[in-house]
Amino acid sequence: MGRSSTHQHDVLIIGGGGAGLRAAIAIAQENPDLSVACVSKVYPMRSHTVAAEGGAAAVIKPNDSFENHIYDTVSGSDWLGDQDAIELFVKEAPKELIQLEHWGCPWNREADGSVSVRPFGGMGTERTWFASDKTGFHMLHSLFQTTLKYDNITRYDEHFASKLLVDDGRCCGCAAIELRTGQMRAILGKAIIMCTGGAGRVFPFTTNGAIKNGDGMSMAYREGVALKDMEFIQYHPTGLPGTGILITEASRGEGGILVNKHGYRYLQDYDLGQPLDIHDPEHPRKRTMELGPRDKLSQVFIKEMQKGNTIDSKYGPVVHLDLRHLGEAKINKNLPFVRELAKNYAGIDPVYEPIPVRPVLHYFMGGIDTDLDGATSLRGLYAAGECACVSINGANRLGSNSLTELLVFGARAGASAARFAMDNPDFNVASLEAQAEDESKRIRRDYIETGTTPGTSSGDGGSERIATLRNEMHEAMEGGTGIFRDEKSLTDTCQKIAELRDRFKIVRIDDHTNSFNTDLTAALELGFMLDVAEAIAHSALERKESRGSHQRLDFTNRDDENYLKHSLAFWQDDDAPPRIEYKPVTITKWPPGKRTYGKGSGLTKQENETT
Repeated sequence: MGRSSTHQHDVLIIGGGGAGLRAAIAIAQENPDLSVACVSKVYPMRSHTVAAEGGAAAVIKPNDSFENHIYDTVSGSDWLGDQDAIELFVKEAPKELIQLEHWGCPWNREADGSVSVRPFGGMGTERTWFASDKTGFHMLHSLFQTTLKYDNITRYDEHFASKLLVDDGRCCGCAAIELRTGQMRAILGKAIIMCTGGAGRVFPFTTNGAIKNGDGMSMAYREGVALKDMEFIQYHPTGLPGTGILITEASRGEGGILVNKHGYRYLQDYDLGQPLDIHDPEHPRKRTMELGPRDKLSQVFIKEMQKGNTIDSKYGPVVHLDLRHLGEAKINKNLPFVRELAKNYAGIDPVYEPIPVRPVLHYFMGGIDTDLDGATSLRGLYAAGECACVSINGANRLGSNSLTELLVFGARAGASAARFAMDNPDFNVASLEAQAEDESKRIRRDYIETGTTPGTSSGDGGSERIATLRNEMHEAMEGGTGIFRDEKSLTDTCQKIAELRDRFKIVRIDDHTNSFNTDLTAALELGFMLDVAEAIAHSALERKESRGSHQRLDFTNRDDENYLKHSLAFWQDDDAPPRIEYKPVTITKWPPGKRTYGKGSGLTKQENETT
């Protein structure tokens, strides 16, 4: 670990995915004279946004409305989404997607030239814009290429941020390891924006890339910022077994169906939120049941498994996603990537065979607590994208809202951070440099020097292994905080994570070199993941109800009287569990009611109360 160097900018963005790039553009547009730094542990086009397949939601068709999109999102969130944030999001969404096209995103088009939209889960009408089934890829390309025209944006690619630098109650930078050299850098800014994505790697079977370890969530958490609604974790119902690769919801939006081992469309036997008569074979629910909310479809899979209706495979129970009736031409036009993934990773051509699928950990509704402009409780620190919780997703995110979210709130966080930087130009460079140097010494002491001579550092010389601790964390989180939870499973998980945090203090790495030390970064990431795991488990234990993706077997009903509120997990110290507090959900026009979509959309207050 080399000695630290210092780099000063006006605004620092940590994370180079969709939210980070959109924030960078917003800053450059707000004031082209501001110096912008973008720190990313990978080259931006390798950020996880690139993996998104299905599409981005925004009202564009004459048969749709802002009211309908707002209601679908409020209801989909199981009334835990803040309605002021949702309303703002929905109304700003169309202009962001139109702007993205101006920057080069090739949205699919109808024959008349209008934007194509497809249905998506929990949406009452078709409003998901798409670019074939590589939407995230095209979005990220468009954003990245747009940033290249701004000379005031400096990229720090392959830099691993390990700590926020805070002076006198204000966040003014980060300590980041340049992976090529191992040098610690103090990268300073008058405002900081966290855009590091989610933390899916806390769980063993996930659609998330290997870089999504909750880095930004943990760094903010350690500086006293609350992690909000961390108990709400979304499973996607159609993951490819053995890989975690997502088979996009667009495959069901195009007409794919889910069947059990009997070839039966089992979803028709369950209430997915549409108050419709399913005995009519031509009824809309027969056509749209595969597009029920993701939380409900994942829960139904478990119920089918318990009934013995799933299909045994070498990767455990699965069901079949059947696209064969769509025909080769439609699959090749609208789902070419699905066909490619199924052939390459499952050895199955969906034109001729159904695809085995099972629920897979996909998305975090919770994250760093922010306001509508992305500001956190720590002065100078902002957040956007999946690492943030504004909150529009509440207890369950609707498919295709997330790509639009990172545009809307990435832009707002960027503009707000730019204004903060202009209004607060001064900070204490010497103090921040000293903190970065202390962070460099800490990493050398705790990881690089630990274990080089047994018995000389960290008690027994570093006897714990990264893979062992990570595997035990995975087992505890999957077993205790999965699709269904109860007090015993959650208590056991809390105790296990506390044990793992204690054992992590003597973790050992074998690589003591400076250049591209992946052993070191894996250890740092494990520390971040344990922080996030702790916040998840304790937040879930304290929420004694079932709502959205948080399903308690011992508290099976939604409890609006006691739990229509956001959980806030606050860091205490290395040896204490988080402090859990609550704050109200913002309710404006849509009081809590039964979760519905489709014809249930847009209910008035009176209609809602009688549903």
